[in-house]
Amino acid sequence: MSRASSAALGHRLERVRTRVAELELDALVVTHLPNVFYLSNFEASAAIAVVAPSRLYLITDFRYSAAVASLLAGPDAPPDAEPLQIEGSYDAALARLLDGPLAGGRFGFEAARMTVKQFRWLEDRLAGAETPAKGSLVAVDGIVERLRAVKDAGELDIFRRAGALLSEVATALLADGVVAAGRTELEVAADIDYRMKRAGFERPAFDTIVASGPNGALPHAHPTSRRIETGELVVVDFGGMLDGYAVDLTRTVAVGAVDARRRDMYRAVVESQRDAIAAIHAGVQSDAVDDAARVVLKREGLDDAFGHGLGHGLGLEIHEDPRMAKRRADGPPPVALEAGMVVTVEPGVYVPGVGGVRIEDDVVVTEHGVEQLTHVPLETGLL
Repeated sequence: MSRASSAALGHRLERVRTRVAELELDALVVTHLPNVFYLSNFEASAAIAVVAPSRLYLITDFRYSAAVASLLAGPDAPPDAEPLQIEGSYDAALARLLDGPLAGGRFGFEAARMTVKQFRWLEDRLAGAETPAKGSLVAVDGIVERLRAVKDAGELDIFRRAGALLSEVATALLADGVVAAGRTELEVAADIDYRMKRAGFERPAFDTIVASGPNGALPHAHPTSRRIETGELVVVDFGGMLDGYAVDLTRTVAVGAVDARRRDMYRAVVESQRDAIAAIHAGVQSDAVDDAARVVLKREGLDDAFGHGLGHGLGLEIHEDPRMAKRRADGPPPVALEAGMVVTVEPGVYVPGVGGVRIEDDVVVTEHGVEQLTHVPLETGLL
C-alpha cells in the first residue's frame, strides 16, 4: 500500500479530533482496518487505533511488533503515536487502555464495526472498573469514512495512475477480442484477471463479472461455464487495487450483430451515463445526479429496468461514501458532492430473458464538473 506523509496523517487526525470534540467525546476507538490504515499507515489483519486528544494509541499483537517499530521510526510515522502490544486479547488490551491512561472518558466506537458481544463485554468491563471514574461507550457512525470520502492530493495521484492503467487493460482486451463467441464466461474472467495482474495491479478489487446473454440481466452475476453466443450482449465488470486504492470499470460488448432492441438498450444507457456525468459538480446533491441518469431511461420505457443506484465512492475499499441513488424515505439522506470525491457512474438496464447493459466509468468531482479517470472506447457499432 502507498503510505501518506506524516503531515497528511497529522491533518487527518486533527480532523478526527475536531469531530470527536464536537461530539463531546474523549477518544475514538477505531476497529475498521481500512480506517486504521487511513489514520496510521499501519496495514495488518488485526489492529485497533484509539484517537485521543494528544495521542494515537496503536494496539497490535506480537506478529506486528517489528513492523510497528519500523513504521514509527520511519519518515511516514503517524504523529504522537504510542504502540501498545496486547497481552491476551485485543478486547482486553483495549479495556486496559480505556480503564488506565484514559480512565473516566466518553469513548466513541464504530457502531457498524463492533459486534454486540464485544460491546457488552467491554461495557461490563468498564462498569466494573476498579478506578473511581468509570468510562462509558458511545455509538458513532462514519466519522472516519466521511473524511475518507474526499481524497487528498496524494490519493488523487494514485487514482489517476490506476484509472489510466485500468483503461489500458480494458482497451487492450476489447481490441484483442477476449470477449468472443464460443468462450465461456469463466474463461473470459480468468483472462481479465491475468491481464490485470500482469499490468501491475496488486489484486482484483472484487470478483470479476462476465455476464453473457440472459445472464446479463443479473447485475451481480457470477461467471459460469456458459458459452458466449453470437448476437448477444456481454457485460464485463472488473477492477483492481493499485497502491491500496480501488478502481472499477464496466463495458458491455456486442458479440456479432445484435438486434434493434439490444441496440436501443445500449444507446439509452450510453446517453444516461453522459447526462449523469454532465450533472456532476461540487455542491450537487447525490440524488440529483441519480435523477439525471434516469430521465433518458424513463423516456425509453426502461426506468423500471434500472433497479440499483447510479454509483458509489471509491477508495481503500471498493464501495465507499458517497452513494448516488434515489432519495428514499427510509434510506440514508442524500449528500452534497464535494470536490475531491472519487465516484463511479454506472447506469444499467436489466431485462429478464433478454440480457443487460451497464456502462461504468470513474470520475473525480471538481468545482465545476469532473475529471474523468477511465477512458475506454464504447461499442461504436451500437451507437
